[in-house]
Amino acid sequence: MTNKKIRTRFAPSPTGYMHIGNLRTALYAYLFAKSQNGDFILRIEDTDRARYVADAVEFIENTLKLAKIYPDEGPHNGGDFGPYVQSERKEIYKKYAEELVEKNFAYYEESDNGVAIRQRMPKTGETTFFDVLHGNITIANEELEDQILLKSDGMPTYNFANVIDDHLMEITHIIRGAEFITSTPKHVLLYQYFGWELPTFIHLAPVMGKAEDGSVSKLSKRHGATSFGDLVDMGYLPEAITNYVALLGWNPKNTNQEIFSMDELINAFSLDGLSKSPAVFDYDKLNWMSGEYFKKMSDEDFASAAEKFLSLDENLSSKKVYLASLLKPRISKLNEIQDTIKFLMTMPNFDAELFINKRNKVNVEKSIEILTPAVEMLKAIEENEWTIENLNEKISAFTTNTGLKVGTVMWPLRIAISMQKVTPGGVTEILYLLGKKISLERMQQSLDNLKNL
Repeated sequence: MTNKKIRTRFAPSPTGYMHIGNLRTALYAYLFAKSQNGDFILRIEDTDRARYVADAVEFIENTLKLAKIYPDEGPHNGGDFGPYVQSERKEIYKKYAEELVEKNFAYYEESDNGVAIRQRMPKTGETTFFDVLHGNITIANEELEDQILLKSDGMPTYNFANVIDDHLMEITHIIRGAEFITSTPKHVLLYQYFGWELPTFIHLAPVMGKAEDGSVSKLSKRHGATSFGDLVDMGYLPEAITNYVALLGWNPKNTNQEIFSMDELINAFSLDGLSKSPAVFDYDKLNWMSGEYFKKMSDEDFASAAEKFLSLDENLSSKKVYLASLLKPRISKLNEIQDTIKFLMTMPNFDAELFINKRNKVNVEKSIEILTPAVEMLKAIEENEWTIENLNEKISAFTTNTGLKVGTVMWPLRIAISMQKVTPGGVTEILYLLGKKISLERMQQSLDNLKNL
């Protein structure tokens, strides 16, 4: 085994859905193969036709591409071991199933639907195999049922087809979920019946989800978005998702690094960094990691990534790169942006309570006292001078002239133009984004409402 070129595979069913656990399996198989200068193969296991979804193969390939996982061989990029879709390999499975019948390791079974072939299991003894994470695993043969290898319609079962394909495609390391541990003895017996060398097995611990009540169970839709596509649709960067998923059950050695490029993941990856304990999918940690990725982006790239999540008016569209610079440090996923900036496009309803701020010693009367001269000061600024630099200068001078603390002056100004306690950027930035006309209209309306209380 050690002299062979490392070859791993990802063999999903074409259901049109990429669960986080499946993505992690593909990622680990890819990282291990690439870290060993080996090959990573995509194989489509579509023998369960009831679950088949049209265009699912393209969906899987596009998802892997988005995650920067690039198969060396697969349905649409060729290779020497094809076809890479199981439904196109029926004659291969038939040949090997009939060989087992000839060797008395399998038998024909007639039914109303035709003739199937079942594997003949030993009734005594034990089957043992070694797993990289779990060590030697032994299961009594009497617990193994005679499984169907070839169905009456000529389609193989998963447990048969994957063994044939893994051998013929020269897969050296099988990385898959721990739920396949109980099926592995059946696979091992098939390898033995054919006289084939066993691959190395790595059964990954499951990815768990945490419910609102704190209970932990296998990650499912009740925990929120659980597919790669769902997370991308929520506005997480694919690179951030992949980075986070890599750390769900694997720890790099000799470093506390958490932000990795794909090349860095490949260089750092090793099987001895895998954990046999379940990993818990933590949205808070994903949010943090996603935010770190956003901070590293250029304003232009962030604006481009955010575009499909935004519906900006003409005024804001012309300032989207500047807006991006304000949003970048504050956003963990792009679908938060629209709610964060909706006050810029539509003034929220007037709320006099927002003007009251005990810490800054602001109340309605103090707000009127500050806003009245502030409106006149802003009116005096020419349209072509409505820039960040000039607004900063004018408001700074205005604050100094009032003799009040900065927070006391800024609070009523912020509320008057936004009706928000927290905004991306401060008063100057909001004034610039809104422009002179809208800023003054909002401030005057708020001032009038305060006076009419």
